[in-house]
Amino acid sequence: MKELIEYIARSLVDQIDRVEVAQMRAPGGKVRLELRVARDDMGRVIGKNGRVANAMRILLRVAAAREEKQVTLDVIEPR
Repeated sequence: MKELIEYIARSLVDQIDRVEVAQMRAPGGKVRLELRVARDDMGRVIGKNGRVANAMRILLRVAAAREEKQVTLDVIEPR
């Protein structure tokens, strides 16, 4: 699932080398993914009214459901 988010994010951004996805386990068997991209690419990843980010979350939920897991995606503000 981490690879799915990396693939989608790298397809959207200009600065491919700045795409980072961190995976963490949360209590209860849940998985949390954090996506970081360059500041200039944040708009591309989030989209108007968050539509791109929400579409990524939907695809992630579908992939996770196949593996009977629960996954969340957070887009983290760049430093």
